[in-house]
Amino acid sequence: MTEERERVRQQLTADPRVVPAIVTAVREQVPAYAVLDGSRLHEVRAIAAWALDRLLHLWATDGALTPADLRRFRGIAAARAADGRPVQAVLRAYRVAATTLTDEIAAAGPPLGAADAFALTRMALTTLDTLAEEMATAYTATSEDLAGDRDRALRLLLDDLITGRHASLGALTDRAARLDIQLPDPYFLLVAEPIDRPGPAPTQEAARALLAAVTAPGEPGPATVRGSRLVLLLPAAAAGRAPQALHERGLRGCAISEESLDRIAVAYRLAADALDTAPAHAHHPTRVLTDGDAQVLALLGGRPAATPEHLSRLILGPLTQPGRGHLMAALTTYLDTGSANAAARRLGLHPQSLRYRLRRITDLTDRDPRDPWQRLTLDIARTIGH
Repeated sequence: MTEERERVRQQLTADPRVVPAIVTAVREQVPAYAVLDGSRLHEVRAIAAWALDRLLHLWATDGALTPADLRRFRGIAAARAADGRPVQAVLRAYRVAATTLTDEIAAAGPPLGAADAFALTRMALTTLDTLAEEMATAYTATSEDLAGDRDRALRLLLDDLITGRHASLGALTDRAARLDIQLPDPYFLLVAEPIDRPGPAPTQEAARALLAAVTAPGEPGPATVRGSRLVLLLPAAAAGRAPQALHERGLRGCAISEESLDRIAVAYRLAADALDTAPAHAHHPTRVLTDGDAQVLALLGGRPAATPEHLSRLILGPLTQPGRGHLMAALTTYLDTGSANAAARRLGLHPQSLRYRLRRITDLTDRDPRDPWQRLTLDIARTIGH
């Protein structure tokens, strides 16, 4: 150990600016890291801080990576394989980090002597070569294990999607391709729970059984369990089969379809919050809660997640299209008066004509104005949409 190397080591490990500088450089130069969310960035910072301390120690002491270091790098590689971050991006991130560290050492002045500079170069090259081999081997092994246990791999994929642990839509596509599955697009995310709570915690077997009940042969759809709830990522075509399958199993649910594949974590949070806050009368055996219901519940809870125009479109949908003004007038008058007879009198219609229009509204929106909860959602949508 030289005094100069130790001085630099202590200076850089104590400087709170260095780790953020490394993370910033990695995010700027490695696209897979630029899109990481908060939870993933926290992990990246922790790894950067540990790697900074270890590399500076190796340089200062002319040391080499220990078996404990190698185990940790292999564990990091295995985790990246599980969350679908490409190994090429991971190794490039370490190269960028090493370059940034070298720049920081150079800026710590005075200029290094030849021996210290040579030792720094040797440490960086040797360490990067070793960790590249170790991490690539661990990454490949984990990927093969996951591909061999396809059910587990699909479950882990969905777990990562709904918790936001993924790098990009491209990384998701690559990960799905390795599992020989195409992520459904368009999709809907179904979150379901027992009607009678509390009860036995749902199992992965229950999730797979529900998946089989709502999907046709050949339709993709990973399933997992989160706490007391089942979570399924399904093709949009399976939406019509969900209500009956849930009802037969004593379940109720919320299905979100308006978010993009790279925002499934947002869709899951929206559905989970809806199930947390929906009153009992919002649930019906013949339907599940949808984006519109979830957005109304978020609005009522003081957590608006959509613009008034978007919420109104989700619920009123086809009623806002040209040529259907008579249906909107029937709905508005019915909501204002509270009865079909009174609405018919105000509009100068026969009551049967008004009831026919209400049935058309139900067909077009999948919301029955006579149902208390659905009437409330329709009323909110037409009110804030103006």
